[in-house]
Amino acid sequence: MMLWSLTKVILFVVLIAALAVAAGLLSETGGEMRLIFAGWEFTIGPVQAVVLGLLLFVAVWLALRILGLLLATFRFLNGDETAISRYFDRNRERKGYKALSEGMMALASGEPRLALSRAQNAERLLGKPELTTLLVAQAAEAAGDHKRAAEAYKTLLKDDATRFVGVRGLLQQKLAAGDREVALKLAEKAFELRPKHAETQDVLLKLQSDAGDWSGARTTLGAKLKAGTLPKDVYRRRDAVLALQQARTVIDDDASIEAREAAIEANKLSPDLIPAAAMAARGYIAKGDRKNATRVLKKAWEVLPHPDLAAAFAEIEPDEGAPERLKRFRTLINARPDNDESKMLLAELLVATEDFPAARRALDDVATRAPTQRSLAILAAIARGEGAEDTVVRDLVARAIAAPRGPQWVCDKCHAIHDGWQPVCDNCGSFDTLSWKTPPATSTSPALAELLPLMEARPEPEPEPEEERLPLDEIARRAN
Repeated sequence: MMLWSLTKVILFVVLIAALAVAAGLLSETGGEMRLIFAGWEFTIGPVQAVVLGLLLFVAVWLALRILGLLLATFRFLNGDETAISRYFDRNRERKGYKALSEGMMALASGEPRLALSRAQNAERLLGKPELTTLLVAQAAEAAGDHKRAAEAYKTLLKDDATRFVGVRGLLQQKLAAGDREVALKLAEKAFELRPKHAETQDVLLKLQSDAGDWSGARTTLGAKLKAGTLPKDVYRRRDAVLALQQARTVIDDDASIEAREAAIEANKLSPDLIPAAAMAARGYIAKGDRKNATRVLKKAWEVLPHPDLAAAFAEIEPDEGAPERLKRFRTLINARPDNDESKMLLAELLVATEDFPAARRALDDVATRAPTQRSLAILAAIARGEGAEDTVVRDLVARAIAAPRGPQWVCDKCHAIHDGWQPVCDNCGSFDTLSWKTPPATSTSPALAELLPLMEARPEPEPEPEEERLPLDEIARRAN
């Protein structure tokens, strides 16, 4: 750098020296130049000639520049692109980008009205809808101007590059307004434009499930698997849930053959899905295939014993007697003999055969360890069958009425209790979150609580003193 600076200084000095020498030589020549112009005669020396030439050059240059400016002004007024128009364009563009930046900052700062004003200014100055229309839509949405936002989203639909954004914006508006029918159509269009978009897949899947379009929901679920947004094991479980609902729909249409096939498919996809197992078994029963019906129910019972499975197992031989039913059910019970559901089922079957001591042994400590309405009702039936005192039976019935129901279909997400299994929680709208388990907290059924005084009422005009509530262990001892 220092060498280059020194070189420039030397060149400047040499140039000045050369000009000084040239001027000296011109002054020493002594020659004169005579100019005649319009009857006027001018005599000038060499130095004056050089200066006059420089002035003439500058005058011509200035004249050309002025002429160019005049031509540019004329073209600008005529609408042609010129330096003047480019200057104003750059100025407008600078103001537009400034307004766009201020609008984005205002939107991020929670000032939607200011953001909308700046966005509209940017839209007017820039003339680039792909940049400004989305900001206008978002700012209008935040400011509560849904009509203006909808207009902006519809503008985005006109360009291929922004069509998906416009559809998604309109979809969110329809969801917020509760118009699920139009929202479903918009979600299908958004899915068509971006089949791998995870949010669109989830929204479409939920809308299809709510609308009962189980076939379409299974297609969407398959797209989630292909996009890598859903693990394979979760996909199989949820596909089984959708296949089960598809089977239920077919049953509603009285198409038994298709229903059996769909139910059996659902059971194959997820053997631990209790409703699918029960429905598949009934499909085999309808076909007269009792062997496969037994196999399906036994396999599901090994995973999770459930009353619905027992009910379907009973339908395999609906006309059998109590002893024959007890013998056949042992193959099911033996799959999980230590489970409380198996113990209560065996006790109920033994009560039906009037083998009350065996029923008490089968029930084991279920009624005392985890008392529920069902287990206490079974214990009351055993006590009555063994000839226990009326006070003991009455106390057991009262306890059964006040006891919790036991395991139910409970949503894993919001803990809402459902009377039966369903794919979508009625309370929180979650998909495939219902599990068969004891609720975190249960209360006595109001209807049962109202029946309690009636069951304890006496026909005598004067009520008897209230008896002391006995512990369950003491009730069991007296019953024996």
